[in-house]
Amino acid sequence: MNLRPSLIAPAAALLLILAASGCGRHSASQGSTSEKPVIALVVKTLNNPYFIEMQRGAEAEAKAQGAELIVQGAEREVDVERQMEIIENLIQRHVRALIVAPSGSREIVPVIVKANAAGIPVIIVDTRASATELAAAGGRIAMFIGSDNYEGGKLAGAFLLERMHGSARIAVLEGIAGHETGDARLSGFRAALAGHPGMAIVASQPANWERDQGYNVFQNILQAHPDVNALFAASDLMALGATEAIAAAGKTGKITVVGFDAQDEARQAIKKGTMAATIAQDPAKMGAMAVQWMMKILGGEKPPAEISVPIQLVK
Repeated sequence: MNLRPSLIAPAAALLLILAASGCGRHSASQGSTSEKPVIALVVKTLNNPYFIEMQRGAEAEAKAQGAELIVQGAEREVDVERQMEIIENLIQRHVRALIVAPSGSREIVPVIVKANAAGIPVIIVDTRASATELAAAGGRIAMFIGSDNYEGGKLAGAFLLERMHGSARIAVLEGIAGHETGDARLSGFRAALAGHPGMAIVASQPANWERDQGYNVFQNILQAHPDVNALFAASDLMALGATEAIAAAGKTGKITVVGFDAQDEARQAIKKGTMAATIAQDPAKMGAMAVQWMMKILGGEKPPAEISVPIQLVK
């Protein structure tokens, strides 16, 4: 069938108009400045009250800032590979920014480099990325926000030194072996005891930040060292597991327990007398500050290299 030239011209014009309007909608969906920026918060696990508090603070600030927040984490803190997979998937989704609490200080470096290549700014919270390996890989972060874990460990050690009057048989529950956060807390704790030979650390073993492992590991320590009368656990979850092992051994009130994180259950344990003290951080504030600063970074503001969130002893 033949169409008259007078009909072809209007039809062609209509097609051009429709095509142009379609392209306009596509480009707006890709680059509209009116859309909320998508920020991803990746924590070590969402099964730990500490990181639930961090999520709460981040979500409140994201709402106030008009940002969309995605929060993800592995099932267990020891599952470093799963956290890396989560971050790689978020990079492939082209999120606008990343806030990460690394499960592994060294393991995080390759995905930071990938985020750099994708033009995605990265704020590290809670646990530092390895500065040496980051520099060697040519990676960069926007800033670090977290507590001084070394000073927190010193606070715990100083408290125990005073409480035990300079003489104790001490057990230590570590986090993940080689993990920056746990290593810093243990270094600070040992530094506080240096020069006090009566404060003897008779056992120091990893319990991987988990409550059930805190129970099992400390139960084994009690069997090997029944004279232990003090415990420093590098996290409250491990400390709470240890208090259960202490109760099972019939030694409640005979072993002074110090934790770290000041979770609600730990505070209740202090009131009940099953724990003596813990070190308070502020994960909700960390999460809120990270979102707040990320929005400033996305707006072109240059951030400080790091911000330290205050800590305090709770007893």
